[in-house]
Formats: sequence, C-alpha cells, structure tokens
Amino acid sequence: MTEIPEDHPRHDSLVTRHRIEDGVDRGVTSRQGLIAQGRGEAYDYLLGEQTIPSADDAERAAAAHLLLADHPVLSVNGNVAALVPGELVELAEVTGADLEVNLFNRTEQRVERIAEYLREHGADEVKGTKADARIPGLDHERAKVDSDGIFDADVVLVPLEDGDRAEALADMGKTELVVDLNPLSRSAQTASVPIVDNAVRAIPNITAHARDLRGASRAELEAVVEEFDAGAALAAAEERIRTGASEEE
Repeated sequence: MTEIPEDHPRHDSLVTRHRIEDGVDRGVTSRQGLIAQGRGEAYDYLLGEQTIPSADDAERAAAAHLLLADHPVLSVNGNVAALVPGELVELAEVTGADLEVNLFNRTEQRVERIAEYLREHGADEVKGTKADARIPGLDHERAKVDSDGIFDADVVLVPLEDGDRAEALADMGKTELVVDLNPLSRSAQTASVPIVDNAVRAIPNITAHARDLRGASRAELEAVVEEFDAGAALAAAEERIRTGASEEE
C-alpha cells in the first residue's frame, strides 16, 4: 500500500479505500464491494466524515441491545471484514455475540477466507459455513444462514446491509442494528436502531459504549433502549447531509 502521510487531508478516506482494495486482493471482498465503498464514501463526505451526535446515540442504544440480548449475532460481509476485522472480534468479545459470515456474492471459498481472516484477528469461532437454514422470503445467497446463528438470533448487527434482507430479518421479528451511511436506504428505514455512520467509526464506538454499559442493570439498559428515537436519528442524519448543519446549531 502506498504510504499516506498522516497530515494528508484525505488520509482516513484513502486508508479505508486501501483496506477494501486489499480485501479484494485477498479474496475477502468482492469487486462489487468497491462500488458500495464509493457510494458510502460519498455519504460520509456529506456527513463531515465524523460521528454526529444522533449516530453516537444510536451506537449507545445498539450496545444496550447487544448486552440485553439472549443471542446476539454480528453479521459479517466482505466489506466490513476488510474494514474492521479486529474491531468486530473485539465487539463480539465484549458483548458475547457470535460472528457469522453472510454474503450476497457467496462462494464457499469466500466464506472460508473471511472466516479465516477473522480468526487471524483473534476470533475463536466464526459461523456461516454450515448455511443449514434459510431466511424466509429471500431467493438469493444472503438467505443462507446457520440455524444456530443468525436464524436463531434475537438481535442482529448488520453493518453494510442489503435492504431486502433487512426487511426479511425484521419480518422474522429480530431486532436489527443497522450501520448504513444512507439514512434513506431500506436498511436504515427498517432498522430498530439505524446507525448512520461509517463502520470504521461505528463498530469501535459501539464497543466503547458496551464497555461503559456492562456494569449497568437490566433496567438501566432498557432505559437506554427506550430513550432512543430511530425516526429522530434518521431525520437528524438527513438534515446533516442536506444542509451540513450540526445538531447543536
């Protein structure tokens, strides 16, 4: 990777871009993932490439949901594996969540490469290789899930999600925590907790909140969940994108 000076005005964006390129070279990320990354990068630019207050509130609510869950699962696709592999492993450890590979452009080879990549970053177990259950209502490869993973989960974190799977998971009664830089997407609109933020910031932020909340009582965690307003969070993100105005103004 070309060395990027830390004082370069596009440093973080360029580093993130290179992670996706490296993911393609490793066979972790599909070529279509490059297009998705570019689309997300455009929204992030409009958000000011920072975690806005409403996104931080969503990340705190997501942490509370994961800690309250009976069976939380973190869904992993090629882009998020390339961007935040170690951070996902850390979040899983802090919250007791399972990691499960789920792909639209699925091959068994890619699933195993992503699973191995997560293991290289500290994961003990990665689900998604059995694919012995299906999400009802989907005809493509993202319908394939593990029966003791996403299919059985009550709370699923789905960063960089496909809208139709988000809708199908919601129809199954699952609580969805969606990381999506587009507040108008079906994924964000469907989510119990829409997190309009870049995954490279959102995943570590959720982990930090989970560490902060681990000592909280169930009632305190439920209060965090209850106080979060998904509609207000989406509206704040859309306003930021349209006008550039911060929520404090």
